[in-house]
Amino acid sequence: MGLTYGYDVYLRPRNVAGALAAVAGLAPPSRDVPPLDVTLPGGERIVLPFTSGFGSEPVDCSARDTLDLDTSLMFPVDDVVRAYGESYGLPPEEGGRVRIGYVYLTVRFRSFLDPGYAALEFWAPTSGISRLFERSASIRKTFTDLAAAVGGVCCQFDRGDGSPGEVCWVSGEAGFPPAPSSPTGSG
Repeated sequence: MGLTYGYDVYLRPRNVAGALAAVAGLAPPSRDVPPLDVTLPGGERIVLPFTSGFGSEPVDCSARDTLDLDTSLMFPVDDVVRAYGESYGLPPEEGGRVRIGYVYLTVRFRSFLDPGYAALEFWAPTSGISRLFERSASIRKTFTDLAAAVGGVCCQFDRGDGSPGEVCWVSGEAGFPPAPSSPTGSG
């Protein structure tokens, strides 16, 4: 199995719709698939330029804990993104950004870290994109800027190996991220 690195953005559940709209703003301007109609918990509806399970059928999350999306996102060019793009025949497009995708996005309406928060978990489907996520300053900045813009409380880089993620940005909201629990009996 390859690497599955990613970025996790934690936010209050009330900010999920706005965050998904902001993620849609990172999508390429041209689309090859029909828009996806999503009903969020609480009944709010949003239309996204992505697929879910590689399909465009409406998704109702009113009774679900997660939403899985297949995205393609545009990232600003830095040396790492440029090299990746050149190696895969992906030239910079409008605004000097390169299309990377698929990037999988799992929206957890109750995060694993703290059920009072939601999480947007962006993860790489290949080792090549995982290494790109790890090495590119512009990709890291895209995710930390996204977290700040959508009322996020924390953005972390996740190596997908079960270890604690590397905190890249934190809003300063008291108590988040929660401190790791200490092992019992260590006295």
